Amino acid sequence: MPDIQWTEAGEAVTALILDVFRLNGQLLVAGDRLVAELGLTSARWQILGAIAYAEKPESVAWHARTMGVHRQGIQRIVNELKKEGIVEFQPNPHHKRAHLIVLTSNGEKLFEQALELQTPWVNDISKGLTPKEIAAAKYVIEQLSSQLEKVRENAA
Repeated sequence: MPDIQWTEAGEAVTALILDVFRLNGQLLVAGDRLVAELGLTSARWQILGAIAYAEKPESVAWHARTMGVHRQGIQRIVNELKKEGIVEFQPNPHHKRAHLIVLTSNGEKLFEQALELQTPWVNDISKGLTPKEIAAAKYVIEQLSSQLEKVRENAA
């Protein structure tokens, strides 16, 4: 082991990161199960949500950046969703090749069906937590995400 020691905060964040990794895995498995009957996976559902909740139509690259993942993975899934009539491409006035992605009416219906399954599920798993506790956890995650973004920008 290296001779360097974690700060108290560094040790706590390391434990939190490990918990977040475990939670992420659990969420992916639970999400896959929850929306399987709709023909979705957690990854496809996550992309539908990003498109649905975007303030305006955005490109694959924009969605990849906001989701913190590689563009190629998003592009592959978006192409599958397009073939299935769930999303469509619109021209991007700012870029010839980076089309904007929007949900089709079928995509909107599919996303609404996923939300109908997710709502009782999330209400159930959030029992016993207060909005204040959830806000504190959200704040910590947002702060860590912001720090990671700064590190990424400085490395570029």
